[in-house]
Amino acid sequence: MQSPDASVHTSRPTLRVIIQSRSLDNHSFDAPLLVPATDYADYSDDATITANRLGRLHTRQTIERCSLMARYYKYKSSADLVADAEQLGHSLELSDDFAPLFQPLKIGNRDVGNRLAIQPMEGCDGTTDGHPDELTYRRYRRFGAGGAKLIWGEATAIAETARMNPRQLWINQNTASSIQRMIADCRTAHRKQVGDDCDLLFGLQLTHSGRFSYRRPMLATHDPILDPLTLDKSTGKIVDADFPLLTDDDLKRIEDEYLVAAKLARDIGCDFVDVKQCHRYLLSELLAATNRPGEYGGTFENRTRLVRNIVSRIRSELPDLLIATRMNAYDGIPYRGEGEDFVGVPCPHELPLVTAFGTNPQNHLEFDPTEPVELAKRLREWGVGLINVSAGNPYANPHVVRPAEFPPVDGYHAPEHPLLGVLRQFHIAREIQAAVPDVPVIGSAYSWLQDFAMHAAAAHVSSGAVAIVGMGRATLSHPEFARTLQTEGKLNRKQVCRTFSYCTNLMRSKDHPLGQYATGCPPFDKEVYGPLWDEAKGD
Repeated sequence: MQSPDASVHTSRPTLRVIIQSRSLDNHSFDAPLLVPATDYADYSDDATITANRLGRLHTRQTIERCSLMARYYKYKSSADLVADAEQLGHSLELSDDFAPLFQPLKIGNRDVGNRLAIQPMEGCDGTTDGHPDELTYRRYRRFGAGGAKLIWGEATAIAETARMNPRQLWINQNTASSIQRMIADCRTAHRKQVGDDCDLLFGLQLTHSGRFSYRRPMLATHDPILDPLTLDKSTGKIVDADFPLLTDDDLKRIEDEYLVAAKLARDIGCDFVDVKQCHRYLLSELLAATNRPGEYGGTFENRTRLVRNIVSRIRSELPDLLIATRMNAYDGIPYRGEGEDFVGVPCPHELPLVTAFGTNPQNHLEFDPTEPVELAKRLREWGVGLINVSAGNPYANPHVVRPAEFPPVDGYHAPEHPLLGVLRQFHIAREIQAAVPDVPVIGSAYSWLQDFAMHAAAAHVSSGAVAIVGMGRATLSHPEFARTLQTEGKLNRKQVCRTFSYCTNLMRSKDHPLGQYATGCPPFDKEVYGPLWDEAKGD
């Protein structure tokens, strides 16, 4: 599926924004920026956002009060949405019959009660030594009570050096008992609100952040497009060609760390572990490392060596533990904002592309299914029983990962209609599911569809396009979406995420004593996250 290489021009109002930035040497400068106004019910106050712009700038934006209007999402009916997809040159399946979403499913040797999953939603609210904190426990109680029968626990580092931020969870002997309490609280809340939890599947996403490790980048390969955007925070310098890569011995040590983490996860009550391969973190970057020398780069066999070894060892040593993976099936390339409207354009690059998995080397806009499909088949052979499909990089091309009405503060305005981003991910997930029909595949990117997300979900599950539907950002505003849908036949419109990127903007706020603000949904979970938003924006 190809995306347009020009921005979709629509008539839309703008707000004037003044960016007050401190560069690395603390010299200040002001710069104006025009950003389109966006509809966000009940939360149209002044906002000042503190963020980290790809680690290089500490940015505070003041958004003036104005009349807000929707940019793209203006649908009054499902027919309007289908018609818009057709106008964009694509088709979109929707269904009013939600019954397929509440059919049970066999995953491994477990019966799972419905087809609705909560994606790994990191709250950046752990302690600095890797334990869950009060907001973490609260989030999982809310997820447990929400009715989804598959809860994909958030990114949890396998080592301190592997953490993406200083408040990311880290599984080790010291933190295992507190993470175990988090899981137990989730299950208790589920039993209280939903009933029996024997058909609830809970897993943990085991991660190594690689290039995005917060202390210092840990690169699997040199990426000619990403390297100029990668800051070594330990020196304040941008990564260059002389920056050292992780050695083959380093990767073998990381393999051992994954196994230790998987054993701990099994021991504390996880039904599955996710060997994370998405969003250009370490294992995802390795998939694209055609230019890396040695036994972990170059050929497909070499680039998949680490994930193959990790999965095979877990399968051999922990045969009762279900293995899952969230994988990037399409990387694309980094974008940057340009022009008066700060619309995203591709970063300068040469062809053929050498570090973009699932991407046509001659055209970054095109998904190339060859290697992602082969990887899915190999994963099944190695012992993976659940695949969660994603795409892109939240720091370098967020419009690919999370189609949104309004970009994150460190992003740019989307170069395409968000519906195209949604449809891209639907197409990719459908191809992966078709390649491994006996492995349940979870689809992503439903949140932007807002009131009609469940209509697309029902159509996809009914047709077999995917086995399970994953909801991400939308669960921060509406954690009980599954229970509400089952009892009322619709979502609660007053809690439906409008994809304004408040959660991402809080996540990007680093001016905090712990080095990271906790994130959630300030508009629809105001009691908890409203004060954090006010603090982050400097009120």
